[in-house]
Amino acid sequence: MKIGFIGTGNMGTALIKGLINSKYVSLDSICAYDIFKDKLLKLKEELGINIGNSNKEIAKECDVIILAIKPNVYNDILLEIKDDIDENKIIIIIAPGITIESVKNILKKGKVVRTIPNTPALIGEGVTAISYSENISSNDKEIVEKIFGSCGEVVEIKENLIDAAMAISSCSPAFVYMFIESLADAGVSLGLPRDVSYKLASKAVSGSGSMVLKTGMHPGYLKDMVTSPGGTTIQGVRTLERLGLRSALFEAVISSYEKVKGN
Repeated sequence: MKIGFIGTGNMGTALIKGLINSKYVSLDSICAYDIFKDKLLKLKEELGINIGNSNKEIAKECDVIILAIKPNVYNDILLEIKDDIDENKIIIIIAPGITIESVKNILKKGKVVRTIPNTPALIGEGVTAISYSENISSNDKEIVEKIFGSCGEVVEIKENLIDAAMAISSCSPAFVYMFIESLADAGVSLGLPRDVSYKLASKAVSGSGSMVLKTGMHPGYLKDMVTSPGGTTIQGVRTLERLGLRSALFEAVISSYEKVKGN
């Protein structure tokens, strides 16, 4: 099985590195093409992957084609490769707003998969929401989940929910970084060195997320474990409630969702 990448941006590169580290396929089975030749040659030198000469070559020679490109060039690329796609090829979308139906309408053939990864995939800690077209087999799903599982966790959902998943998992890292930055700035204002403040804030956030996942406990219950009656934490929670933290996060997710829907 050959896996081909059209586009080698951050997410494409993360997946290539994840595949290499996981040893799911051999290095000879990974091929990529990008219009930015310097970037492509640097990847070949750094990682040892094969590089193609065109989008069409990737589409023709590879069994799995990962479209790691910007949404605004999807139609042009799909039209370019459509004659090189057959019924057995798996075409993977990595872009907000690009639907399975829109890709199938252009290609007419192939098995289309829609994915929404997030930037923590760059360090192997991502989560990817995945939706499949109806002609995908269980073996095809295993292939796709092995590819994205090399960079973190995977979650299969219906396509009508994937934009909602994007607003949660793909947009929220930016919200979390703002949260970490705010915590750290507050620490600096209280006299902590900035590097110490960033480490304390970042580990508190990553550890809290791990607590939710590993214990299976409701976040509200875990919050209550930290908030002693009349204590310091409950006073901080009171301030967050008064200033509208919950509402701000709620509305940030909704506005991100509405943006991808074109509202």
